[in-house]
Amino acid sequence: MHQTLNQQLHGVSLRDVLPDGRALGAADIRTTSCCSDSRRCRQGDLFVALVGAEEDGHEYARDAVRRGARAVLGERHVPVGVPTYLVNDTRYAYARVCQALADNPSQHMHVIGVTGTSGKTTTSMLIAAVLEAGGYRSGIMGSLGYSDSVDSAAASSATPSPPELADWLARMRANGCSHAVLELSSIALARHQAAGVELSAGCLTNVRRDHLDYHGSLLNYRDAKGRMFQYLKQDGFAVINADDAASNRYLTSLECPALTIGMRHPVDPAGLTATVVERHKSEQTFLMSAGSETVPVRTHMIGDHHVYNCLTAAAIGLVNGMDLATIARGLEAIDSLPGRMERIECGQPFGVFVDNAHNADSLTVVLKTLRAVTKGKLYCVFGAAGDECKDKRPLMGRVAERGCDMAVLTTNDPGTEPPLSIIHDILDGYDRPSRAQVMPDRARAICWAIAQAKKGDTVLIAGLGEQPYPVAADQGNCYADRDIARGLLYEIAEGEA
Repeated sequence: MHQTLNQQLHGVSLRDVLPDGRALGAADIRTTSCCSDSRRCRQGDLFVALVGAEEDGHEYARDAVRRGARAVLGERHVPVGVPTYLVNDTRYAYARVCQALADNPSQHMHVIGVTGTSGKTTTSMLIAAVLEAGGYRSGIMGSLGYSDSVDSAAASSATPSPPELADWLARMRANGCSHAVLELSSIALARHQAAGVELSAGCLTNVRRDHLDYHGSLLNYRDAKGRMFQYLKQDGFAVINADDAASNRYLTSLECPALTIGMRHPVDPAGLTATVVERHKSEQTFLMSAGSETVPVRTHMIGDHHVYNCLTAAAIGLVNGMDLATIARGLEAIDSLPGRMERIECGQPFGVFVDNAHNADSLTVVLKTLRAVTKGKLYCVFGAAGDECKDKRPLMGRVAERGCDMAVLTTNDPGTEPPLSIIHDILDGYDRPSRAQVMPDRARAICWAIAQAKKGDTVLIAGLGEQPYPVAADQGNCYADRDIARGLLYEIAEGEA
């Protein structure tokens, strides 16, 4: 973790960082480093006893001390012979300590948080592109990777762990970034992974249903999303999708200014609006308006959901003093993103799209978008992930039966569950299950759908996005959906040449 000289020499005081805590065995505890894994503890570390659903870190405190931990941060006293600092929630405390050890980098930059059921990754990338168009230097952390504006790395998760998050923010600050864009998942928010990060802006794309297997209820899920606004600075602001009913509910409880975006133009229009002029498989054009100013925007990524993502990113540009023409240039700079309505173009006379739609809501949006630009048949290859909420599987089946002409049910990271059992759950949502094709081998399912497509048709490959998976036909090598689709399309083109 990047630390200032002061932290390296003197450390941080837990009384200062966590004033509501209580020290046992010492008047205060100062630390220059912390660790939540007893196996990785080094001499002088503060061991943080995290409490999870399956493991309790307090049980490993003795091992951490044996490896060199000089103090313990916990929720209850553990008699291990070193000072202990007691707090109500060690996950929250851990994130706060990590930020303090990195000299609270978010206090020296404009950090923009992005959350929502769908659109987080695309919106984050659009915000970064808009900021770049405006001449700002920014870093980003999200599903597609982390970047400090100089170096980049693959993402370990959409939202980094507390020490990773603090380290990347510190690197951005050291590299002269004025802004940082942070994708915040509901699970990361529930686990307080961003505690201690001070946001200049919080963007909420939409709120539907997802990860209920983790959160337990829709209310808990919505509460987790709303936690992002608790991290706003005193002069921070929110960006809310006025066309999303669930997102609108947060407006009544927000204690900060909010800029709304929308497309429906009700009697009380949003602060930033858009009207779609034309849309094709390869591009769309919309008019973006703020006050009396309007500019056209042409994007190669299509769909109303992408327009909403663009409006959210544009709102960040507006508040940073950018004009609409410059903002539009930033939005248009994003031609495509891996696994986000990614168009696979190999000269074929039909459309092929790869999208990470993995629940009923996101699948509905994508199918509706593609239906509107498809003259022929719409094919959909999809599955549901294993070891997750089973209730969403029949809903996905219902959406697919109604939203496309032919669905091909296949695997989608089955985990420990039998693939056919997952597919059976999806078929429970069908009125006429015989209308679906069942092909557990995902690569084979993709090839079958593409082989059926004719001029004017569209094939959607949904569920995994950019995520690679092993392909049995190629000695277990891993490929992403785009690789499978592109390989077959080139084979077809060569055969017709």
